Amino acid sequence: MMGPIHCLIVDDKPLAIDILTDYVAKVPCLQLAGSSENPVEALNWVGERRVDLVFLDIQMPQLTGLQFMHALDRRAQVILTTAYADYALTGFEHDVIDYLLKPIPFERFHQAVQKAQRRLRPAPAETSRPYLFVKTEHRMQRVDLADVLYLEGLQNYVIIHTTTEKIITRQTLNSLEASLPAAAFVRVHKSFIVSLAHIHTVERSRIFIQVEAGVPQIIPVGDAYRTTFYSKL
Repeated sequence: MMGPIHCLIVDDKPLAIDILTDYVAKVPCLQLAGSSENPVEALNWVGERRVDLVFLDIQMPQLTGLQFMHALDRRAQVILTTAYADYALTGFEHDVIDYLLKPIPFERFHQAVQKAQRRLRPAPAETSRPYLFVKTEHRMQRVDLADVLYLEGLQNYVIIHTTTEKIITRQTLNSLEASLPAAAFVRVHKSFIVSLAHIHTVERSRIFIQVEAGVPQIIPVGDAYRTTFYSKL
């Protein structure tokens, strides 16, 4: 689980700091690292402590927000908070996450935080579904393994029964068995390989697979495969 976003509030107005402090407390992904009315002090703070995100005013004495960003040198991301719309373009040229105009509604603040989350705590890439390609009569067809119910070997071909279709391939059951993950599929008969995830019931030497509502498919368990099959259940 990713940790919180450590944020710093920099504004020469105490009331503005109080409002943003209250907003930060309402957002679970944020953790307030500190606040300061002095931008020079705030820069030292960033150098000494962990800060991921700065809520930064622009018009401040000693050091403007734009000067602050230049000195910050990307050590933290920035959301500008200001009463002046004139600096919006300049702010985005500095690659700020967002530009909030005072008075800042909480909904707008939260929207900016969500943008910060996407940049600072990007979601992990979605894991692709395991699959294999099989030879059909005219093409190579992708088969998502999560959709496979069972494979049925006939004399000269194999039928792959999935949740949505039946795919006929000229490959042998032995070659397909070698391509399937052993933890998810098991050979239960000389003519059948089943997906463990789709087994509904096992009764004596019969496996019931729910092909569609109320109509289970019955797969026999061969004597030569019984021990291996039960060891995987």
